[in-house]
Amino acid sequence: MKNCLTKVAMLLLFLILPSMANERPNIVFIFSDDHAFQAIGAYGSRLKDMDPTPNIDKLAAEGMRFDRFYVGNSICAPSRATLLTGKHSHLNGKLDNKGSFNHDQQTFPKLLQKAGYQTAIVGKTHLAGKIQGFDYWETLPGQGNYYQPDFDTEEGRKTYEGYVTDITTDKSLDWLKNKRKSDKPFMLMIHQKAPHRSWCPPLDLLTKWDDITVPEPDSLFDDYNTRTTAAHKQDMSIEVTMNLPNDLKVKTPEHNALMEAKFAKIKSRNKNYRPSGERGIYYRMTPEQRKVWDAAYNPKNQKFLDAKLTGKDLVRWKYQRYMKDYLRCIYAVDQGVGKVMDYLKEQGLDKNTIVMYSSDQGFYLGEHGWFDKRFMYEESFRTPLVVKWPAKIKAGSVNTDLAQNIDFATTFLDLAGAEIPADLQGRSMVPLFKGEKPADWRKSLYYTYYEYPHGSHSVRKHEGVSTKRYKLIRFYGTDVPNGEEWEFYDLETDPKEMNNSFNNPEYASKIKELKAELQNLRVKYKAPELK
Repeated sequence: MKNCLTKVAMLLLFLILPSMANERPNIVFIFSDDHAFQAIGAYGSRLKDMDPTPNIDKLAAEGMRFDRFYVGNSICAPSRATLLTGKHSHLNGKLDNKGSFNHDQQTFPKLLQKAGYQTAIVGKTHLAGKIQGFDYWETLPGQGNYYQPDFDTEEGRKTYEGYVTDITTDKSLDWLKNKRKSDKPFMLMIHQKAPHRSWCPPLDLLTKWDDITVPEPDSLFDDYNTRTTAAHKQDMSIEVTMNLPNDLKVKTPEHNALMEAKFAKIKSRNKNYRPSGERGIYYRMTPEQRKVWDAAYNPKNQKFLDAKLTGKDLVRWKYQRYMKDYLRCIYAVDQGVGKVMDYLKEQGLDKNTIVMYSSDQGFYLGEHGWFDKRFMYEESFRTPLVVKWPAKIKAGSVNTDLAQNIDFATTFLDLAGAEIPADLQGRSMVPLFKGEKPADWRKSLYYTYYEYPHGSHSVRKHEGVSTKRYKLIRFYGTDVPNGEEWEFYDLETDPKEMNNSFNNPEYASKIKELKAELQNLRVKYKAPELK
């Protein structure tokens, strides 16, 4: 009798476990590269009338928009390492874009696998080394290519004809349709290369927005008055740094002939050679693709060359070309979001699937005269996060609590009902999704940027602390006068961070308070003193 009851109990458990697994939510995490929150219509930016993100806007309307979501280190590879590990750069070992990443360490995908989840990732990881923790993966080597991209797979490297954003989306959908196991919950990470520099759009969008003028930011011609050395000595300005041939697609016949000869010579030695990187983008396209490209850009380029622009007129032209190409890339990403959402709905998966959209950091869209990221100023420190969770998140809700990318790993594990290791540094955002802010939720954020002098764009090393209203930044190192310089901003009275108020006596007590909080955060996050 006892053996019979035991068998019945085991049978019931066998029947119940799959249904329990099916109750656990699926997670689709869509991640783009350098997508500024101010380029998303739902964030009410100056670009909203251009309607660059209708599907992401719909996602926000059906879910929750986070208005105070930040990164701990505004640069690609470190941000992605934080996403996987739930730890700041100094603990996960990825301080900058150089070198490899230790994939042997604890990451949330490995923990999800142990909890019974299928895990898949398609697209850009930007973390050198062997992929771990994913049942299925097809990833871009390095930065990846916009046209005819290579993908690393378990079978080796493969090259696909077409545009990288579309291919990444289609491969993600193929996994959902044909490769996942329907009896297990899943996490699918769709990592788009776009809109990373050099902002190369799909061929069918090369003339989109040609007939409009993109609104300029108020600070396009910022003179950095009151700012410290870092703002004055950076190398990420539209005026100086942004180049015509690679960034802005303006190539003279002489330049084209030179590059053609260069790549022809290399290809004569290696018939399978395909150029890559910024200089090789045009020559990676097929002859048919280049015809479409030339038909779109050549007339516009000739008009520019004939105008012989200088000074502010040249900066304004460069801004227009940059922004239109950037937004065209984003529009393609947004179309991919729409395809994924449509498929989930068609298959009835939408009801038990959490969809998140975010980016590895923010980006400058002409603010302060810049492009790129790295600084702790809002445009690059802050990044978008939109979450849809049917029946759990109130449609159209907005969260203004301080959240950060160290929170991703803990949140994913919490959603899956998995064990959360004590060494993770983030908090679960699940209560925030439900509109239930914990009483002890954080009131400040910690930030560090390490990549100087060996990184691009000459942004000085800095660390800082930010609350909802105030921000204190400390630039440090041998290339900073006296070893350190400070900046302080009141985001309520100076939201665009145009006036460094560190020497304003009215803020002396607040600055003292934030210096103490910076030290508290160093201790809390086990961060070293930086000199």
